[in-house]
Amino acid sequence: MNLFDYVRPASVAEAVAAASKPGAAYFAGGTNLLDLMKTGALTPGKLVDITRLPGLDRIETLSEGGMRIGAMVRNADLARAPDFAAAYPAVAEALLSGASAQLRNAATVGGNLMQRTRCAYLADPASVCNRRDPGAGCDALEGENRTHAVLGWSDACIATHPSDFCVPLVAFDAVVEIEGPEGRREMPLEEFYLLPGETPEHESVLAGGELITGLRLPPEAADFRARSRYLKLRERTSFAFALVSAAAALQIEDGTIGKARLALGGVAARPWRARSAEALLRGAEPTAESFARAAEAALADAKPSGDNAFKIELARRVVTRAFLLAAAGTPESVPALPASVFSSDTGVSIHA
Repeated sequence: MNLFDYVRPASVAEAVAAASKPGAAYFAGGTNLLDLMKTGALTPGKLVDITRLPGLDRIETLSEGGMRIGAMVRNADLARAPDFAAAYPAVAEALLSGASAQLRNAATVGGNLMQRTRCAYLADPASVCNRRDPGAGCDALEGENRTHAVLGWSDACIATHPSDFCVPLVAFDAVVEIEGPEGRREMPLEEFYLLPGETPEHESVLAGGELITGLRLPPEAADFRARSRYLKLRERTSFAFALVSAAAALQIEDGTIGKARLALGGVAARPWRARSAEALLRGAEPTAESFARAAEAALADAKPSGDNAFKIELARRVVTRAFLLAAAGTPESVPALPASVFSSDTGVSIHA
């Protein structure tokens, strides 16, 4: 690990000022950053510790409806917060399906949004990676790439975004709050992440020194709480990133779908909102046939990036099944294996 300076600012303004200097990085839970520093994949010259900044660890119900979650809220705490889990059960299920219990106790909301791809070539300094070293090339193109992107990829990068949490957030129109040298701004999470194009080193819209301070879920997101699910297929249910995942939500009245939401994980460099599938389901009956057509629409532009053609059909099946689960209704308790394709609706209360 490289030598680095360490500072602990007392305010957001001090943190932004410290992190605006070249070579600085924010430090929160450290569950991703420290791993990459240990391998030499990341070599920041300064760590700006934001773990004790005041006001960033709150979960707040807003007066106009919806919720605001501070960037330093721990993943485990958010998933178990009664009001949050009741209003956004698919988001809670996604949180509980990620990583391990130990990591969820340490990882933060802001860090989850900012985690780097788990492409092995990024983590290995002996490999060439355009995200780590712009212009170097992409060893994943001709390497071990069965888990890589099938949507939105380019010849410069075929990595996927690793987050479970962000998938339902994108489906439900979450908004990110940002503080930086130029002041405060906010934007939809769906627009926060960038596709690789020719500049995969630019993974998000954040400028130098900018800090995520929180995110908001709009009141309308809770309207889907009765029929929303997160489904994740992974190679090891106990602790692994998604091969493919889907957040699916429905509003059904008189046997007809009024509104639908769908976002996919594990298929692109950002959580992938499938608006064409949502539009196709409006006014349709909630049947397996309708959901299969929506799945086809969601993956219409997919193409393999290497040895991963299987992921396209896999994604169609995950989408169809996620919608079937959503149509059946949100279970009263979180499955014993949250978001797993192998779990039943038998589980324990999320608030236990």
